[in-house]
Amino acid sequence: MSFLTFLETSSFKVVDILIFLALILGMSKLMGLGAKKIGLPQVVALLLTGLILGGLRFIPQVSDNFLTNSGVSGVKFVAEIGVVLILFSAGLGTDLNQVKRTGISALVITVLDVLLVLVLGVFVVAAFNKFEWQGEVAFIDDANGNPLYIKNYWSWIFYGTILTATSVSVTVQTMKELGKLNSKIGTTIVSAAILDDVIGVIILSIVLSLAKKGDGTSSTIDLFNGNGILVNAFSFMGVFGVILSTLLFFVFILGLGFVVKRIFKKIERKNPHHRRIPIYSLAFCFLIAYFSEWMFGIADITGAYFAGLILANMSSTQYIGRRTDIISYILFTPVFFAKIGLTTLEDIEFTAEYAKGFLQFFGVGMCLVVAAILGKFIGASVGSRITGNTTKDSLRCGAAMTVRAEVCLVSASKGIDAGLVDSKIQIFLIILIIVTSFTVPLILKASYKKEIEEEKSSHIVNIDGITSTKNLQMSYQDREESIENLMDYSEGDYDNAPSISETSSYYDEYPDDIY
Repeated sequence: MSFLTFLETSSFKVVDILIFLALILGMSKLMGLGAKKIGLPQVVALLLTGLILGGLRFIPQVSDNFLTNSGVSGVKFVAEIGVVLILFSAGLGTDLNQVKRTGISALVITVLDVLLVLVLGVFVVAAFNKFEWQGEVAFIDDANGNPLYIKNYWSWIFYGTILTATSVSVTVQTMKELGKLNSKIGTTIVSAAILDDVIGVIILSIVLSLAKKGDGTSSTIDLFNGNGILVNAFSFMGVFGVILSTLLFFVFILGLGFVVKRIFKKIERKNPHHRRIPIYSLAFCFLIAYFSEWMFGIADITGAYFAGLILANMSSTQYIGRRTDIISYILFTPVFFAKIGLTTLEDIEFTAEYAKGFLQFFGVGMCLVVAAILGKFIGASVGSRITGNTTKDSLRCGAAMTVRAEVCLVSASKGIDAGLVDSKIQIFLIILIIVTSFTVPLILKASYKKEIEEEKSSHIVNIDGITSTKNLQMSYQDREESIENLMDYSEGDYDNAPSISETSSYYDEYPDDIY
């Protein structure tokens, strides 16, 4: 369901959402502190917040008087804005220059792991459906209550699409703690994860569009309820019309990106780090999100992602990102992830029929979790090895690429709204996120333990009982220079001041405990 369609169909009282917002923001912060202490990412805390609130709604007195259905509708409304901002921030954080530096290695890793996990995901769902790929399933009803149908294979492909995205945040933090972020394999992993997001968003849009007009008949589900002027204009061409509309979207983005980037750079030179720049950026994000769906039938989140990509790698990009994060991560992002937890439990029924259906889906869900991990691990490991990395580094790359977080949840949310996938999939995606986010850092730290101990001993030389080293002496000089750089900025200009990690690369190369 698009944001515009949601506005037309939602109904809620503002007062009903206030208690939800208070609980989501307060609980997510408290649980986030707890998650940080045990080494789990913040997204896990946000999801658990939603699950707890969803569980409380099973108490009749609570759901009738406090956590009402009207409030849930309000949460979904705010979450729709949150998902757009999440993808915009992801686009801003995409460093294509880093991808260029790693060359063909990151591209090969990405292509192999995406293809393998996509194929495995499709195979798992198809196998549980006895490979009846030509069948049709009525997922949702239209405005008149008539069932809308979609081919089975589009649903299968979408399940595979959900599994393609990789979360780079957990891996980056772990590699940084180990002092390996700027190593060859470290930059390769980050670049491959960036490409994963780009390719994943593109696949998401193409599958959604093809599912809409995939068989060229009116019986196929209309994901956008009439939106997508070009898609509708080319509907007589069936699949080729969708492909043509998608290609035109990317041509439009390339042309627009060239013009808009020049405009923003001109504004930067005239008013560097002025607050109007992030305001213009958000306006641009929402405009492209709307226009991509209204004109091309491309998902609004794809437009938001490419809006961020256009504004990436500028001198003001980090400034825009910080200001956007203030808006996003204070309100909209916590609400989006809490909404995932809420809706995960929303459809649960304490009946024998529901229990039977869940047990049937349990096999599919757990096999998809295994396919998601194996597909990424094998694909990334093989891709890394054949492009010249060592076997140990290739296995590290494979492990690092298995982590999932926000993008797979965003994809699942779109698929559920469109009727392409079962809402029960969210439970298994949460399991996937928790398992990979917890185990991958432990695996990476264990794999680097011996190397780090050797680096410590090689950099420290004991002379007459006094521990000294050139690198250690240089680190103090770097630290002094960093502090001087920070002091050069006036008290009111902290936003523009570089951090110590930005002014000295030493801290990215060696962990703190060697000082």
